[in-house]
Amino acid sequence: MMRSMFSGISGLRSHQTMMDVVGNNIANVNTAGYKSSVVTFQETLTQTIQGPGAVSATSGGSNPIQVGLGVKVASIDGVFTQGASQVTGRATDLAIQGDGFFILDSNGDRVYTRAGNFNFDAAGNLTAPGGARVMGWLADGTGAIDLSQPVQTIQLPLTQVIDPRVTDRVEVGGNLPAAAGVGDDSVTTISIYDSLGNSHELVLTVTKSGANAWTAAATVDGAAAALTNSALTFDATGALTSASPMVLSGITPAGANPLSINIDLASGSPLVQFGGAESMAAVSQNGNEIGFLRAFLIGDDGTIVGQFSNGFTETLGAVGTASFTNPAGLVRSGESRFAASINSGEPLVGTPGSGNRGLLSAGTLEMSNVDLAAEFTNMIIAQRGFQANSRVITASDEILSDLVNMKR
Repeated sequence: MMRSMFSGISGLRSHQTMMDVVGNNIANVNTAGYKSSVVTFQETLTQTIQGPGAVSATSGGSNPIQVGLGVKVASIDGVFTQGASQVTGRATDLAIQGDGFFILDSNGDRVYTRAGNFNFDAAGNLTAPGGARVMGWLADGTGAIDLSQPVQTIQLPLTQVIDPRVTDRVEVGGNLPAAAGVGDDSVTTISIYDSLGNSHELVLTVTKSGANAWTAAATVDGAAAALTNSALTFDATGALTSASPMVLSGITPAGANPLSINIDLASGSPLVQFGGAESMAAVSQNGNEIGFLRAFLIGDDGTIVGQFSNGFTETLGAVGTASFTNPAGLVRSGESRFAASINSGEPLVGTPGSGNRGLLSAGTLEMSNVDLAAEFTNMIIAQRGFQANSRVITASDEILSDLVNMKR
C-alpha cells in the first residue's frame, strides 16, 4: 500500500481531534471559569530511504533521502488567560483578578477552579455547584485568622450571635454656656444596655449652680440614679477642674446585674464651659444588645466579614486560593475544575493578593476565555485540513486503481 494513504489517514485523525477541541471550546463559550484549549501538531516517524553520504577525496557528500509517514497531535494545551468579568451582584459570586485558583474539597479530593459561583448550603458550608466545598480558614472567637494552619472547608455558623455587653462607660462632651444663669439646665440622652442586652434610656441633666459651677443628676428609664462626683467646676479658661469621671449606680434592671457606669467628661471631646451655644451631648457608650448574623461581605483579600443586627461586624473566615508554577500541567477533571499533577508543581496556598495570587472581586464571575473569532478560524483550518487529507487518500486510491487496472 502507498505511504501517502497512511499519511492522509493520520492527517484525518489529527484534524478530527483538532475539530473536537474547537467544538468543545465553542460549546463552553458561556461556561463560567472555563479555560480554552489549543491543539498543536508534529510529524510522526520519518522513513529513511537513503542515508547521508560523507565527503571523500573523489566525490562530494550526499544528503539523506527521507519520506515522512504522517502527522500526530503533539499537545493539547490549556490557555489560562483571564476571562471577562460579569457583574452578578450576588455576594457569594467571586472572581479572581489575576493568577490563582479557588480550592475545593470534592468528596475528599482537592481540586481547583476559576469558577467562583458559590452558595451556602443548609449547614452553612460555602459550596460550588455539585456540592464541592470551598476551602480556606476560619476565624477564632476573637476574629483572628491563623494562616499558618492548613486550609479547611469553610462552614460559617449562620446562627452565630454577638453576645450582649453591659454598658460600663459613657463619654460626654461638648459645651456648657458660660452665660447660663443659675438654675439653667443642659440635658443629654443616650441608650445604655444591661447585662442581658436590654436597652435603657439614660438622661443626664447638668444644672448651673454658681459661677463656673454645675451640678449633675441622672435618671435611668425615669428612675433617679446615684451619681458620685456630680459637682462640676471649671476654671477661667473653660477647662473642667473637678474630679472625673462620675460614677452612676443604684439601678438594678429586672433580671440583670446592677448598673455601674463611669461617665467620662474629659476624654475625646471633653466637656468645657465657653461662651456660645450649649452643645453638651453623650457621644458614645460601650455596651451593645445581642447581635444576629444578617449578612456578610467578602473582601478583595478573601476575608469574610459578618454583619450583625446590632450594627457590629466580625471577621468569620477567609477564602483561600492556590497558584501553580505550571498551570498548563493541571489535569482537567470536568466541571471547570482541575487536579494537580506531577508536572503542574505543588499548589502554593495563600490568601488572595499575597504572593502572585490575584485579588478577589465579590459579586462578579469570571466568564470563559474562549475567543470565538479565533475558534471559528481554527474550525475553518481544521475543516480544510481534513478535506485536503481526504483528497490525498482519494488520489492515492485512484493511483492504486490505475495500477490494478494495468492488467485487464
